[in-house]
Parts: sequence; structure tokens; C-alpha cells
Amino acid sequence: MNSRERVLATLNHRQPDRPPRDLGSTTATGVNPRAYRKLKQYLGLPDVFRYLSARAQLAYVEAPIIERFGIDFLPLIPESAEQSPALDEQRAYVDRWGIERRLPADEGHYYVSRSPLATAERHQRPRHIQISSTCFRFFRARQKARALRATTDRALVLNLEVGFMHQCQFLRGFDLWLMDLASDPHFVAAYMDRVLEIWLAEAEATIQAVGACADVVIYADDIAIQDGPMVSPRTYQSLLKPRQKRVFDLLKGSGMKVLYHSCGSIVSLIGDLVEMGVDALNPVQVSAKGMQDTAILKKKWEIN
Repeated sequence: MNSRERVLATLNHRQPDRPPRDLGSTTATGVNPRAYRKLKQYLGLPDVFRYLSARAQLAYVEAPIIERFGIDFLPLIPESAEQSPALDEQRAYVDRWGIERRLPADEGHYYVSRSPLATAERHQRPRHIQISSTCFRFFRARQKARALRATTDRALVLNLEVGFMHQCQFLRGFDLWLMDLASDPHFVAAYMDRVLEIWLAEAEATIQAVGACADVVIYADDIAIQDGPMVSPRTYQSLLKPRQKRVFDLLKGSGMKVLYHSCGSIVSLIGDLVEMGVDALNPVQVSAKGMQDTAILKKKWEIN
């Protein structure tokens, strides 16, 4: 089997010749530049790197590493993701959503230091969330995707922008977003729907540009913590799942396999995700409650 065949066989619940290997094909899970440079030094490779994602502080995994370790995946991601933003004297910048992000002194990944909707009053319905560009476009999208498709047998993973729930958390502030879910569902629904409207339009444009060349699309939007879902079952079913379904309907309609990223214990939500068309999880976090026994999870959800 070549890499693409191996990955698709696995995602179609057929036995591959070996488990597929991934390193750095997504912005949800990758390798920090410090670790990547140490790996290259150990292997006697030049001590240089470029970003896969500057915001997430992830290194782009280069061909010698891909070949050496038999990695089966390659990322499709916009060139803009690798460009480091211009920082002010506080090591901060404002992104296109108006969210301020700051880089810690020890150069971990950027964190949100100011949320533009944190001061919004609940009687002020956020009908018009504005962003600085109308579409999250891929650099020379179609051309690069076609070139990769024609020159590699590795599975190509389309990376979309971070999910709509995360954007709402960044815009409002994580604590206020959680309180809104409990105390004013109409208010939180209003700005979730506005963000989702923007997200879906941009995702659809990206998929139209490059989706035919990709094998897998990843959607990243955490819905859990270490002990279980971050919201109650009632809140998930009434407010979050219907909006997630709109995302997964778009992704499944593309013909790509759907990889969903959420940290934490999502064991009680796997049934909902399967129902909505998710093909694989990233990660299966074995350190989270109920996720430790991967054999049980596999047996429960395998297709005979």
C-alpha cells in the first residue's frame, strides 16, 4: 500500500498493511519548533525551520523527516499561516477578528490577551461581527494542491480555520462564553450564528478551491475537558450540536474524510459525532477520563 491507500483503508475500516503515521499535518497537533530543531540536530540535519503555523508555534515538517519516519500525511494550509505577525512592544498583535494575542516571554504559543466582545452587554445583540477580510483564501490554492496531488502519494489534509466555537470563545472570553450558555442562550446563539455564518462561507470557498485534491479535512473545536464535556448534555444538544451539524454537513458533502479535533474526554459524545458524519478523532486522549482503553473504544465503534 502507498500512504494514501493506507490512510483511506484505515478510515474506511479496512485492515491496512500497517497503521498510518502522522507528524505535523495539522495545526491541532504538531511539533513545537524547539523540539523540531532538536530532532534535526540529533539527525544531523541543518538547524533551520519554517512555521506551519506561527500563531500555534508549530514547525513545518520537512521532506527528510517525512521520508525517514515514513509519515503518511501532508498538510494543505495557507501560506499566511506561516508568517509571523508584527508584534508591538508588549509582544502582542491584533488579528483580523479584532482579537488581541500575545506571545509569552518563554515563546510558548500565542494566547488571547483581549477579547473584543468581553464588554458587550447582553441586550446588545451582536448582529454585525466584522472581520478584516471577506474570505479565508488559500495562497495559490488550487495550483499548489494540484501539484501536491500529482507529485505525492501521501494523504493530503486540508486545514480549515479554527472552529466557530473557539472563535466565539476568543471574541467573548472563555469564561463569559460559558456563562452566556447558562444564563442567556439567546444572546450566545446570536453571536455564535454570526460567527458560524462567516466560518461556513469561508470554509465552503476553501473547499471549492482545493477540496478535490485533499483526502481528509480537519475541523478543530474543543468541546471537552479532562473529566467530560465542558457543557451539560442539554446545552450541547440544544445549542452546540445543531450548529456543529451544519459544519459537518458541509464537510461530508465535500467527499473528504472528516477528522475532528477535540481535547479531553469526549467518550459520551462519540455517538453524536458519528451520527453527524465524523470519520476519525484527533486525538484519542488516553489521559482523559473514559478514554484510556482504546481497545474498548475501537470495538464499540468499529464497522463490521
